[in-house]
Amino acid sequence: MIKQKINNNETIRIIRPFFTKKNEPAYIVGGFLRDCLTDTNKKYSDIDIVTEKGHAKNLSVELSDSINGYFIELDDINKIYRVVFPDKINYVDIADCTGSCIEDDLKRRDFTINALAYEIKNDTLIDVAGSVEDIKKHLIREISPQNILDDPIRILRAFRFQSTLGFEFSDDLKQIVKEHAMLLNNTAKERINVELVKLFGGKNIIKTLYALDEVKLLELLFPQVTEIKKIPPNSHHHLDLFNHSIETVKQVQCFYDNACDEVKSHLDEEIFGAASRLSYLKIGAFLHDVGKPSTWQIEPETGRHRFIMHDSAGAKIIEPTLKNLKFSKKQTAYIQKIIKNHIYPAGVVTADGANEKTYLRFYRKMGDEVIDLIAVAYADRMSALGPEITQEMIQKNINGLKGLLDGYLKEKSKLAPLPKLLDGNEIMEILNIPASPVLGEIIEKLKEAQISSDVNTKEEAIEFIKNLI
Repeated sequence: MIKQKINNNETIRIIRPFFTKKNEPAYIVGGFLRDCLTDTNKKYSDIDIVTEKGHAKNLSVELSDSINGYFIELDDINKIYRVVFPDKINYVDIADCTGSCIEDDLKRRDFTINALAYEIKNDTLIDVAGSVEDIKKHLIREISPQNILDDPIRILRAFRFQSTLGFEFSDDLKQIVKEHAMLLNNTAKERINVELVKLFGGKNIIKTLYALDEVKLLELLFPQVTEIKKIPPNSHHHLDLFNHSIETVKQVQCFYDNACDEVKSHLDEEIFGAASRLSYLKIGAFLHDVGKPSTWQIEPETGRHRFIMHDSAGAKIIEPTLKNLKFSKKQTAYIQKIIKNHIYPAGVVTADGANEKTYLRFYRKMGDEVIDLIAVAYADRMSALGPEITQEMIQKNINGLKGLLDGYLKEKSKLAPLPKLLDGNEIMEILNIPASPVLGEIIEKLKEAQISSDVNTKEEAIEFIKNLI
């Protein structure tokens, strides 16, 4: 045991008096402790607590009452309960420990960096596996090989910690992962999804993508990688398609790191639960050219590589994979939007005659994903530096994208949602047509006309749809 008081967290300050009065020990466990030893400035809204005497439910109810919080039963079978604080942001999860004592519980965990416990009442760290030393060394080391094999999701979780923490695998863990990586096939896709999204959110994602590829896990997760690896460098790309895809992820992270606070705030937004928009954006960036293998052509006369409509093809190709990985419909639609429109921003800023109206059309059409798509377009440009790409071309593109972004940040507050001039029922009545795919096409064309400011009133909308028939 190591005597050490942890005071840098508001949640602990609030719960400490409650647990200090109790006759039974309660232990803080999990990522909070690890991060206390690596990043004292990191803010935590959640803390995990375990107890030894099977009183997790009673303690949760009592703690909830004492702080005027909210008690939630997460899993009564495995005895896991949540106490949400009055601010409805911070919370603690309380569970009965696995085994007869805290030491047993810690020995059953995945990695040593997660096998620490902090007894609140006596201010002591309990380290049964050399956890403190491994955290100092930035080392991901298994508690035991069997712990990994008993729950293969821990294989992917190791890569997640590599990406988010920047830690290295121990030699033994490298061997375990190499020999048993395919056991991930036996893991529920929902759990893979959680780890995968967190993994892409890490700053060290590039190193992790190459490490995943080394043990064939990238192709297990995204089967399209096999075909992506077949596309060589060309006159516009100094890298083959696989390395270009990874470099694009790297450049998205660079775009974020150098962005203004307003852009960072947008990309930090948690749009699909606990993960940031940036995490999903980097997944989209990795997959942005997934349509190239199926659209690959080489012109006989010039030898030029062409990938006509690869953006639209890629958005369709990736849908079954994302569905298999249990991405929600909204998550899938977001990633597909990034893939389908990744060329659009560059097209806007390099087009002859581009003007304020062109920019406004882009802003309205892309909605909440304007910044995201500019980020991917920037990253794509910086990742494609083939022999025919001059510095002048690069600078013109980057300057154009900067202008597009600056214009959006300036005009964003003025971009009110487009009014619905005609609904489907009105269109059917005016044109005397039934509900059908044709109706959907008319609605889409009317929306496009509004985005372009060619239609601004109900009367103009009626005239517009009449001219479509």
